[in-house]
Amino acid sequence: MENLKLLIEALEYIDNNLTESINTEDIANHLYCSKSTIEKLFKYINNMTIRDYIIRRRMSKAAMELSSYPERTVLDIGIRYGYGSNEAFTRAFFSVWQVSPSEFRKNPSNYELFPGYRLDRELMEEELMKDRKKIDISELYDCIKERRGCYLILGDIKHLVPINEISDKAGDLAIISAMNRMEAAAGVDDVVFRIGGDEFVVLTNSCDELYAREVCRNILSHNEECIEWDGKKIPLSMFVKAVKFDSEGTLRYSDFFSMLHNELSDSLKE
Repeated sequence: MENLKLLIEALEYIDNNLTESINTEDIANHLYCSKSTIEKLFKYINNMTIRDYIIRRRMSKAAMELSSYPERTVLDIGIRYGYGSNEAFTRAFFSVWQVSPSEFRKNPSNYELFPGYRLDRELMEEELMKDRKKIDISELYDCIKERRGCYLILGDIKHLVPINEISDKAGDLAIISAMNRMEAAAGVDDVVFRIGGDEFVVLTNSCDELYAREVCRNILSHNEECIEWDGKKIPLSMFVKAVKFDSEGTLRYSDFFSMLHNELSDSLKE
């Protein structure tokens, strides 16, 4: 949990300073941790370095501005994100989008604004994702902000400790199976991500309570179904809860994730 909080705070700090000069040492100082700690965490969770993440995040924001503000020149946008020439900005943009900024601006609808790496790659292999839109962790924050008023489906594995006592690998299988259930119940435009060891969220693209209830029902319909590990059949059940995401004003990563954990914690106490 501490690593998750550290990552969230790092992402938030980066997002707030994308148009400023920023490096790993700045982030580590802000978080009161060592450079090696935050570098290892980024590499493990995001499968990329902090430098690569910052470039991808800047180029994702630059792509949005190229599409939304035709009156701004390519150089203006490049300078805003720290590049002193068209050539330098174009090289960075091409490294992420495989197309120049000018070409992107001509046909922005040809490109998804969620390029590249996946959140929690170990639990989001291709066979789990199927046809779902792939989402970059650097774009999750924007997606969350865009879906205010939509429903969140919170999920938590019941009694994971006894499963882990059988074997750590059995616990890992339980987590992957739980993610599978969340993925299978969610719609194509919904986003599924992990917020803790055995806690998950479906960020739906719907404001319809009936839709949220149906997603919950589909997940719960698999309760007590067994996973199999080393010849043992282990029942796996989940707790789920639908919450309407009605946050107003400035949205902070840390506040959002704290809200999710509090909702799960309060519900489990009921």
